[in-house]
Order: sequence, then C-alpha cells, then structure tokens
Amino acid sequence: MAAEPTFNRVTLEQLLGKRFFYAPAFSLYGGVAGLYDYGPPGCALQANVLEVWRKHFVLEEDMLEVDCSIMTPSEVLKTSGHVDRFSDWMCKDLKTGEIFRADHLVENVLEARLEGDKIARNTPVEITADKDERKRRKAAKVAAVRLDDATVQTYKETLAQIDNYSGPELGELMRTFGIKSPETGNDISEPVVFNLMFASSIGPTGQFPGFLRPETAQGQFLNFKRLLEFNNDRMPFASAQIGRSFRNEISPREGLLRVREFTMAEIEHYVDPTKKDHSRFHEVASYKLKILPASVQLQGKTELLEIAVGEAVEKQMIDNQTLGYFLVRIHIFLTKIGINPDRVRFRQHMKNEMAHYACDCWDAEIHTSYGWKECVGCADRSAYDLTVHSNRTGEKLVVRERLPEPLVEEKLQLEINKRVFGPRFKKDAKAVEDHLTSLDQSALEQLKKLHDEIGTFSVSVNDQSFDITKDLISSFERGSITTHVREYTPNVIEPSFGIGRILYCLMEHVYWVRPEGEQRGVLSFPPVVAPTKCLLVPLSTNDVFVPVLNKVSAQLRRNGVSSKIDDSGASIGRRYARNDELGTPFGITVDFQSAQDNTITLRERDSTKQIREKIEVIVELVKEMCEGKTTWAEVSAKYPAFVSQEIAG
Repeated sequence: MAAEPTFNRVTLEQLLGKRFFYAPAFSLYGGVAGLYDYGPPGCALQANVLEVWRKHFVLEEDMLEVDCSIMTPSEVLKTSGHVDRFSDWMCKDLKTGEIFRADHLVENVLEARLEGDKIARNTPVEITADKDERKRRKAAKVAAVRLDDATVQTYKETLAQIDNYSGPELGELMRTFGIKSPETGNDISEPVVFNLMFASSIGPTGQFPGFLRPETAQGQFLNFKRLLEFNNDRMPFASAQIGRSFRNEISPREGLLRVREFTMAEIEHYVDPTKKDHSRFHEVASYKLKILPASVQLQGKTELLEIAVGEAVEKQMIDNQTLGYFLVRIHIFLTKIGINPDRVRFRQHMKNEMAHYACDCWDAEIHTSYGWKECVGCADRSAYDLTVHSNRTGEKLVVRERLPEPLVEEKLQLEINKRVFGPRFKKDAKAVEDHLTSLDQSALEQLKKLHDEIGTFSVSVNDQSFDITKDLISSFERGSITTHVREYTPNVIEPSFGIGRILYCLMEHVYWVRPEGEQRGVLSFPPVVAPTKCLLVPLSTNDVFVPVLNKVSAQLRRNGVSSKIDDSGASIGRRYARNDELGTPFGITVDFQSAQDNTITLRERDSTKQIREKIEVIVELVKEMCEGKTTWAEVSAKYPAFVSQEIAG
C-alpha cells in the first residue's frame, strides 16, 4: 500500500462528510459545537469496533457487563467528588469574551512560536495540509520569528509538562510568555475553574437535582455488592459497561476528538489491595510497550522508552501487574482494530493532572494530525469510590474472606458510652456510632491522640459536624482481637475507552490516496471492523445477473457477512472507487460467465488484485477473512490471480 507523502486532513474530512460517516448535529439550525450525528457507515464502524471490544475484553476476560442509568442524582456525584473537582481551567478574551481552555491556549501559542522559529531557521516543518481557515481561526498564528536557544528549550520543557500545571500556574505562564488572544491580540483573563458536568433535575418539581453522568463508572460502583454476589463472592473480578457520557467542554473543536456527548467503554477490575498480581500476567510479561513515564516529563523531555511490561512492573515504573496487564491488552485491542502500533504510546499522568480518585494512571495516546491524543485511560482508582460511597450511605461495600487460620492482632478499640451517647445525639446517634466503629486503625490513632491531649475531637457525618467529648467514650484502649474472616475494600483498576476518539484516530491511520491517475481516497479498515464487508457488483443491469446476485447475497447473509449491491449505471471501476472510500475490503463481480458456471470474481480493496472461484469458495473465504481466520496474503498465495480488463478496479 502506497501512502500519501503528506497527510491531508481536509481531504479526509471531506470524504468522511461526503460518505456520511459523521456530521455536525442540528446543522439545519446552525449546529452546536461538540455534538455530532453518525451516519450509516459511522454507526456500522462504531458497532463493529464495540463488538471487537466486547469479545476482546468482556468475553476473553470473563467480565460482568451492566447497563446503568445515564441520569445521576447530584448526591452521588457530590460523594464521588465530581461536583467539586471535575473541572478544567477556563480563560477568556477580555474584550470579545471568546472562551479558551487555559492549557490548550498556552500549548497552541508555544507550539506556534516553535514552528515560527523553525521557519526562521530554515528547518523543515511538519506540515498538515489543512487549509480550512474556519477550523484554524482559534489556533495561534505562525510567524517566522527566530528565538534564542534558551527560549526554545524553555518552551519545549513547558510543553512537556503542560498537563501538570494548575490554574494559577497557567496564569503565571501566560504572563511570563506574554500570551494573548490568538485571533485579536487582546489580553486574557486569569484562569478560573469551570465544572464540566451538565446539570439537570429529576422529577416535575425541579427540587431533585441531578447531572448527566460524566463517566459510566459510578453506576458500576454502586452495584458492587450485587456484582460480587452474582460472581459467587469470588475475587478478583471485573464489571464492564458501554454507554453515553456527557462533558460540557469549554471550547470543543478538533471534530470527534473533543465533544460534549460521547460513547465510553469502561472496565472496573476489582482486586485485593494487598496483592495486585494478575493470574495471566505471564502471558504478557515480555510484550514491549512504548512508555513516557512521569519522571521523564518532569525533566522537560518526551523521549519514549520501549520496555517489556514485565520489566517495567519489576522496576516499579508501572505500579502493579494488573495495571501492566491491561496496558498490554489495550495495545493489542487498538492494533487489532487497525490503529498503527508505531503511533501509540502510554503516557503516565503527573501529580497535578492525576484525577482526584487515582493513585496511578497511564493514558494510551494515539498520534494524529492534531498531535498526540489521549484515547484510553488506565487508572488505579485505589479504594476511593467504594470507600466514599460506603461512608456516605452506611452500606458496607467490602469483600469478606474466611481465613484458613484465625488471625490474632493487637488493635486499638473504641467503646462508646451509650447511656450518654444516645440522649446527646438523638436521631443522629446511630449514624455517628457507625462512623466511629468503622474507622480504620490510622484514623483511630489520630482521634485517640486528640482525646488524650485535649479531651475532645470532631467527626463529620452526613455533612454535619459532631463534637465527641470524653464523657461519650467509655474506653480507648488496645486489645487482642481474633479474626476468622478478613474484611477489606477492594482496589479498582479502570481501563476507560473514548470510542469516538478511537474511531477518528482509526480513520486517520487507515486513510490514504491511490497515487496513480485521479486522486482516489481509500479507507483501509481491517475487515473485522469495516462498516460493510463486501460489495456486490453486477457487470451491468442485465436481468441475467439477478439470480446469481441473490444467491451470493443470501449466502453472505447466512454467514454473517454484511454486503451491499451496487447496480447503478456507473462503471465498475467507479463503483469500486466509491466503496474504497467507504472502506469496504472486498468486492465481488458478477458477469456473464457467473450465470453459466457459478464462478465469481473476488477483489481486494488495497491491492485491487483479484481471484476467481466458485460462489461457495469465495463466500467462505470472505467469511474467514472477516473473522480474522485468514488473510488476503494467504488467500492470494493459494489461489491464482485473475486478470480481466473489463472489470479491473
């Protein structure tokens, strides 16, 4: 396959729009930024990618799939931390009011200055043939201005750490580097926090606040007890969910890469916090990944390290086996659906960009004409979510395992003076008591210190503060406890997939243009995810072809292969070209000989090579190639090439 020397994003986007893979939603009314509709090929592509995802993860890893509510009560997301912390930093043009995401603004301006420096130095610049000024109007303008070497290095180091800066730090960078509004040159406001969730209300009164979920995870956590019981109380195990999520992006652009409504596929893999090993880790230990650790980014560098995942876990670059196992499984999935493995890296989150619930996180980033884009996150959420929901509701979200032998431990124990406790707190007494008795040893140690030194301490229960004085405590002493059952809150390893982003990256990676003759675009989707698997092309509209077409079409359907008949008056070459743009991997031509001997011609999209065999043979070959059981290279090596001038593609 000959690839186009310079990738042209505009040409690809025109093709995707012409063939209705996707289009801006509500365009008759002017459209709404960040909202898109998928057309027939886009829907089919997404469905096929999700089918591969289900087989690769849900079936192969024996996961428990759920489908939880999109509308989420505010209280749930307040407890999870999203109401207070799920936000980005926003700034605006002080004169026009134009809104920018602060980190993206700094990134765009510094990248434009570095590009201008390269032009001034006559250094080759990587060019994306994007002439669409409407889409580029918010990008920083490139001017051929030479920078001194120290400034170039400072800009590069800043860009390497761009995800690690807080809002005030981004504001300081804008002042230090003299960053203005790219389009107008006006001053920019200080960055302010903007919550990304869509607020709503549940019920007719509007007094029950809610949000459209920003992720699918919380529904899975709230069903943990049911899932554990369904799994016969066996650990470890994983749940999975595919569904819509919503984020009110500050300034969505870059097409499907930054939208306000999108499909996610998320996994919550529950593990024992004391042993995060994975039973199948040995299968992937030698698999090499290209990684960008946080330590490298903090040095202002972006050089990738190619390393076996087993070695990375052993050196504690990747925290544990289960996290490493899923990074490999993510990489295999992406390459299976057609993502170029040479354009995938795993970048570790730095401290400031880490989600409030995560203790370690790696992003699978895919390189596109827009740069490196996060498409899959793989986080160790520790026990955060189950713990906060348990504390808020009083429901124990734990695993209980019978120990092979009783365990005797010295533990600090708190005994409540119930004669005073009940009358003091009345209706809140049980909730406060449950909170105190559920505290772990470290928390009890802190409270005992306060109890011994000042005689009182406070606890927060259901957003209320309660003072615990000495008369409410009967004893605060250490004693031996014999345990027959171990009780613990599982940790969670979460791979989270942005399906729309993956689809766009895939479409960029498989797009190319035939070099010969007129410029003909091709989408080289692997057969397993191609929207339509096979095109049926009669030589002409002659009725003699109809019985053969019907027979081939019926056999393909019975074998689960999607096909489409194109009996338009266009030439066969033109009909094939149209379907190359749709990514259809195989084409079957029915001609006069087919009506006589039941043989048909099979054409492969990328090479345009052909073979000719009986209908049953061709249908079986197409089925096996679509299922990944064989490849065109193997088929073309086994069957003789067929050449015919009148049906050449």
